[in-house]
Amino acid sequence: MAIPSPSGPECGTTRQISRVNDGPLNTIRIYVDADACPVKDEIYRVAIRHGVPVSVVAGNFIRVPQDPLIERVAAGAGMDAADDWIAERAGPDDIVVTSDIPLASRGVKAGAEVIAPNGKAFTEESIGMTLAVRNLMTDLRSAGEVTGGPRSFAPRDRSAFLSALDQAIRRIQRRRTAQPAPSQS
Repeated sequence: MAIPSPSGPECGTTRQISRVNDGPLNTIRIYVDADACPVKDEIYRVAIRHGVPVSVVAGNFIRVPQDPLIERVAAGAGMDAADDWIAERAGPDDIVVTSDIPLASRGVKAGAEVIAPNGKAFTEESIGMTLAVRNLMTDLRSAGEVTGGPRSFAPRDRSAFLSALDQAIRRIQRRRTAQPAPSQS
């Protein structure tokens, strides 16, 4: 698949990548649902510290730091284009950062670690109830009920997110080192 190169001029160049389970591309990757993500700078810092590549996925152009670990992906203008792009690629050794609950559900089903920008982890145990509450609130709003919205993003949310992201990276690294190496037959 061709994706924009992080070092290319304004997404003008592409490079080929693949998600296979062997070779140098068998690495942890962070996928960021970036259109409304308030913790992108924190993700960049943690990813660079750990040497983990980041795919910053948005519907259109979004500015990212010039770093070989950070790639910008303009997924297209479709309603769920960025979500679909992430869901098609995320797997067990990946981290998805999103506040979009349907995308979080797809990431959890793919085996990825999924974290909201406030640091809340979406898990197999919690995603069903979270999705049900989201659907209930959507139904109430469409029926004219005033339900309020999420609380505003606070400094403690940023701190909780940093901790959750660091823990997720370390958990995946431990899991990967505990797995026996594939035999070369």
